[in-house]
Amino acid sequence: MMTVEERKDSTRVRWRTKIKAYVELLKLRLAVIVGLSGALGYMLATKESYNAGMILLFSISGLMITGAANATNQILEIELDRLMNRTGTRPLPSGRLSKRSALYFVGVLLFVGLLTQALWFNPLTAAISFVSYLLYSFAYTPLKRVGPIAVFVGAIPGGLPPLIGCVAAKGTIDLEAIVLFGVQFIWQFPHFWAIAWVLDDDYRKAGFRLLPLANAKSYNTALIVLVFTLVLLPTSVLPTLLGFTGVVSAWVSIVAGLAFLYLNFRLVKLGTDRSALQLMFGSFLYLPVVQIAYVLDKV
Repeated sequence: MMTVEERKDSTRVRWRTKIKAYVELLKLRLAVIVGLSGALGYMLATKESYNAGMILLFSISGLMITGAANATNQILEIELDRLMNRTGTRPLPSGRLSKRSALYFVGVLLFVGLLTQALWFNPLTAAISFVSYLLYSFAYTPLKRVGPIAVFVGAIPGGLPPLIGCVAAKGTIDLEAIVLFGVQFIWQFPHFWAIAWVLDDDYRKAGFRLLPLANAKSYNTALIVLVFTLVLLPTSVLPTLLGFTGVVSAWVSIVAGLAFLYLNFRLVKLGTDRSALQLMFGSFLYLPVVQIAYVLDKV
């Protein structure tokens, strides 16, 4: 028979295990990246002095809505996640969380995140965030088994965070918000296709077809990725050309873009998983470097 202390220890272990499972359900690293992108959009659009409390509140609300979308994705793909090595140990396919618990979790995150944005910022911010949630969860997720169209659809909610940040600061969708959306929208393609290249074998086990061509890991596929990276370079300097940021951020964007382009050329030349992995990590660095430069150099 367990002692009182042993029962307490057992309860603490169960709670830690449960909390860890909920954190995994959020895909916390991805949610933080999205939250940072939205916060930088908010900071870029803010004309008065920064309010650290409001920036933090907006970031948390964005993290909650993104976490809800990530969790919904996992709820819809429980059986598919069981088929892949990368996802088989997630909380739902592994049985560490029930589907009902995950649904309650999504409901709370989504409700609190949207309510926060509607009350402390403006209803338009919450409305766009909700549309982003719906697109990611119920358009992008099922389309992953249809074909590369999923990447184009997924790039819309993927590109929205800085636009949502601008709307939270200004209450309207203006040219600055659209340009920031455009930069992140175009960035989604080389970023996600690099991931899809590295994980293609695992994705195929679940029937996901995400690379742009049927002959997936090919020279022509790498060329298509390169085209989107080339489009990203001039797009990234639009904030300077339109007067939203200074010249320094344009040079940062150009240098970062050329480094990103170099990694893309390596993928074209080598066509290996290693070169795709390097491009993937380069994409993770590129976006925050450019967006932080925009904020530090805003006019």
